[in-house]
Amino acid sequence: MKTHFDSISYECSKLVTQRYSTSFTLGTRMLATKHRKHIYNIYGFVRFADEIVDSFHNFDKKDLLKRFEEDLNHALDSKISLNPILNSLHNTVHENNIPRDLIDAFLKSMNMDLYKQKYNTEEEYQEYIYGSADVVGLMCLNVFLEGDKDQYQQLKPQAMALGSAFQKVNFLRDLNADFEVLDRTYFPNLDLSNFNEKSKATIIAEIEKDFDHALEGIFMLPESARLGVYTAYKYYRKLLLKLKNTPSRKIQSARIRVPNYQKMSVLAQSYLKFHLNLL
Repeated sequence: MKTHFDSISYECSKLVTQRYSTSFTLGTRMLATKHRKHIYNIYGFVRFADEIVDSFHNFDKKDLLKRFEEDLNHALDSKISLNPILNSLHNTVHENNIPRDLIDAFLKSMNMDLYKQKYNTEEEYQEYIYGSADVVGLMCLNVFLEGDKDQYQQLKPQAMALGSAFQKVNFLRDLNADFEVLDRTYFPNLDLSNFNEKSKATIIAEIEKDFDHALEGIFMLPESARLGVYTAYKYYRKLLLKLKNTPSRKIQSARIRVPNYQKMSVLAQSYLKFHLNLL
């Protein structure tokens, strides 16, 4: 039965999320049940595309991404795919009327990762972030608002700001790995040989501005989504604080993490604030 296959496909997307990101899984669990499936499906899709361009070094990444795109387009047009991740995504796209241009922008940024190692201008940098992160926030916003177009337009800037903040935190955390393994630098005109406390502070100030803007929108989300998004926000702010307190030279040589006990503390504090009507 097709419904059985769809259920198995969703379980695959959920498993991908759980195995790749404990923090994103924690936030998703705090969403209303009706939203969780769709957020797992979106994450599974973006994670697989990201894996192609970042991890499959012994394979033809360009060919793999092209085939992934072709399979995706077929899934969206025919409403079925034998790839369970894409089968899950098409269900989410159609059930939530997610605009195709958001998916196209995401894939454009993934293709940029195949050939672009440095972003020399602010325009290039912002274009990449829009496609790789902002549109993911907008896909999720479509899910949370369940077709409310007016509220979507109202919260669109804040959702994009949150996507940008998450992505920039990842860039800063993975600064060394991106450069050493992928020969890639995202922050415009950043010379890693001269990365210091001043350049780190400039990046962090930019991220904090994004977070402050995003928080305004989180408080305006429906109750069904607010706790989950706020939990993810608080986790990433905790990670940013840890990066802020880590010497720049250490960021260049180690991947900074938030311990699991601190993640659980973030979860507990967020849950308490929500149930005390402080969110």
